[in-house]
Parts: sequence; C-alpha cells; structure tokens
Amino acid sequence: MNLRAFSNLRRNYLRNSASDVSESSLAFWLLLPAVLLLALIVVYPVAKVIHDSFYSISLFSESGPAFVGFSNYVDAMRDPDVWRAVRFTIALCVVTVPGALLVGLGLALLANREWKWRWPVRLALLLPWAIPLAFSGMIFAWFFNTEYGVVNDLLRRAGFAPISFLLIPQWSFLAICIATIWKTSSFVALILLAGLQTIPRSLYEAAALEGASRWQIFRHVTLPLLMPAMMIALIFRTISALQSFDIPYAMTQGGPARYTETLSILINTTAIEYMDVGYGSALAVLLFLLSMAISSVYLRKLYKGAL
Repeated sequence: MNLRAFSNLRRNYLRNSASDVSESSLAFWLLLPAVLLLALIVVYPVAKVIHDSFYSISLFSESGPAFVGFSNYVDAMRDPDVWRAVRFTIALCVVTVPGALLVGLGLALLANREWKWRWPVRLALLLPWAIPLAFSGMIFAWFFNTEYGVVNDLLRRAGFAPISFLLIPQWSFLAICIATIWKTSSFVALILLAGLQTIPRSLYEAAALEGASRWQIFRHVTLPLLMPAMMIALIFRTISALQSFDIPYAMTQGGPARYTETLSILINTTAIEYMDVGYGSALAVLLFLLSMAISSVYLRKLYKGAL
C-alpha cells in the first residue's frame, strides 16, 4: 500500500468514526426525554416509598418523620395481620392463576378453531377484559348478594336455602375466586390466542397424516409450542394476583372480619385509612420484592426454555 492510499484509508476511517459519534449523540439526545420521564414517573416514586419505609411517618402525629431504620420491617414480620393477608393473597394466587390459565386456554382454543362462531367468540373475549376491575367486583357482589343476588335467587327457585356468600369466609373466598377467574381469563386467552396463531398449520397437517389423535396433536404439537406464551401469561397473571385489590375490595372490603384482606388492601388500610405512611411503605416494599422474586423465577424458566 502506498502512502496516498494509506492516507485516504485513514481519512475515511476518521470520517466514519465522526459519523458514528454524531449518530450516537443524536440517539442519546432523542432518548433523554423518555429516560427522564421514566425516572420521574417510575424511579422516583419507588425510591420515595423505599425512603419512607425507613421512617416513622404518621399523618395523625404533629411531630415530623423520624428515622427508625428497619423497625417497620421487623414490625411487619411480627404482625399477625400481615401474615393473614399473605396467606389469603397466596391462596388467591394458587386458585385463580391456574384457574384463569385453564379457562383462558379453553377459550383460546375455541377462538382459534376454523368454524363460523370464531369471530363472535373472539369479540366475546374482549368484553370481560374491557370492564374495569372495580366494576367487575361490583357486578359479582350483586350476583352473590344474600337478599337479591342472582345466585341465591336460583337457589331459592331450586328449593335450596340462600347462602350468605359474602358474609361467610369460605364462601366469600370462593366468590372472589370466581369473579377473578372470570375477569382475568379473557386476558390470558388473548395472549394464548396470539401464541396459537404463530404455530404453523403444516405441523398439524403432518401430524394428522401420521395418524395422530387430537389429544396427541395437542400434547405433542400445540402445548410445547405454546409454552412461551403460557409463561408470559403466567407472569402477568401472578403479578396481578399478588397485587389484587379492586375485586376483593369491591366485593367484601376485606371482610368478613378481615378474612379476605389481601396485601394490597392491608397497605391501603395502613397508609390511607390509618395514615401510617412509614409502615405502609414498608409493606409496599415487601410486596414489591415478592413480585420481583416471583417474576425472576418465571423469567429464568422462560429463558431456559428459549435456549
């Protein structure tokens, strides 16, 4: 290579490097507003809640915030109300997450079939998903009302005694689970339907030519290929179940005798009604850590499945 060629090569390299730096700077300035907005609406509130969890802040007290370290967390570990709310929240997750997955899977398979009712089924999936959570809770509170509820009216017509669904702990748990599964299964079905649409039809045709039954096709073709979508649905459903507030609060307000009080309802009661902001913030941080831990487990399984 002669000297002139080497000089041209170096000039082109410097010109391309300057262009790359300019594009990187432009990308940085374009992303900066979004990053600042994200920090304002997400990072700052989370940091503020973590900060408040280390202070004793009572809006009923005339004294200002006092630093108490981990005392709020220690009190939470010793609080029987917290453990009762944890037990009920976990029980709600154990019943409603698999329930919504099974019902959502059935609805997704139904909506994915090649038949004349496919579009009405798909439109029907949007109805429960579009209804606000609190309104869904109010609807089912009316369904299970002791005096004028639809369920008790049907029981009376069948010759049975009415049941106080929302006043007896076990029945209130069942009523909340039914309402939650009805409300959330449509969202799960929409995610699974999107996953079903990505499975090539040629795989089903090849399996049918091999003489596989419908169950064998579902077991060996549909289910394995649908697993990533199912994991995504489980992540969303589990996190939302851990943070359940609207439906239980609209149906029972945490009763009877605080039996159906979830962690989110307990946080609301502590921080808003009792105005104990420091202790309520510690409970919110614990719920946040629990959600992050469960999400990391799901994501690890999803990542391993993708390898």
